[in-house]
Amino acid sequence: MTGFITVDKAAGVSSACEVNLIKRLSGTPCGHMGTLDPMASGVLPVAIGNAARLFDYFLEKKKTYVANFEFGTDSDTLDTTGNIISANGVVPSADEIMRALPSLCGEVLQIPPKFSAKNINGKRGYQLARAGVEFSLPPKKVNIYSIKLLKQISENTFSFEIECGGGTYIRSIARDLGKKLETCAVMSALVRTKSGCFTLENAVRTSRLTAENLSDFIIATDSVLPFESIYPDKNDAKKLFNGLSVPCELSDGIYKIYFTDGSFYGLAEAKFSKLKVRTKLC
Repeated sequence: MTGFITVDKAAGVSSACEVNLIKRLSGTPCGHMGTLDPMASGVLPVAIGNAARLFDYFLEKKKTYVANFEFGTDSDTLDTTGNIISANGVVPSADEIMRALPSLCGEVLQIPPKFSAKNINGKRGYQLARAGVEFSLPPKKVNIYSIKLLKQISENTFSFEIECGGGTYIRSIARDLGKKLETCAVMSALVRTKSGCFTLENAVRTSRLTAENLSDFIIATDSVLPFESIYPDKNDAKKLFNGLSVPCELSDGIYKIYFTDGSFYGLAEAKFSKLKVRTKLC
């Protein structure tokens, strides 16, 4: 069993729990393509079987979120699940927020939250933070393509739509926006609506899944890969599928490669007029 399931992760559940449930139902090793914090909900692409080998191809995919930021509040986790440090900050107006948003977009240096899975000398950031260990995290380049103010939800809470690249922390955007406005802000809710080609409209809650219906929700691996397809002849196929390279006239790059019967095999790479299988996915 190989392919993807677009899970609509429930708030309050860890990404690992969602993956483990699909692993039990499928009886096959599984992995997710980009974790979500327990408080977050929404799109969690889960790779089944050999599809997990494609993790690197999804690292930099664009992601879209709808997030609520609570202004005038600060916490140690940068969201409302943590210990509140301050709750008396100034709440900016919608106009002030809109004027500040463009300065947060583009390729920016972002400092990850201390309560994160970042590795510091063999320990996770959240482990050190919970233990009260003092440490700092270096800033990392991330791409934030757009931040749109959607609406004001309450006196101090606003909703935003954020489109960004992989590795971006939405909680850090809340913190940085608060600083821009000379106040503080934390994330109070988060929904991922899109991750690459995986969308919330096509997602399923794991509570609906059973061993009997699981296959109904599996997305074919080759259907989510944005590469050109190639169909080698019988002689070339025999060499390629035995780990050898063959001459080719293809442009350098990655291709989806198929058996002579038309079934999907995996990914091949053309380089310097040579073609060789790179990843087996069948």
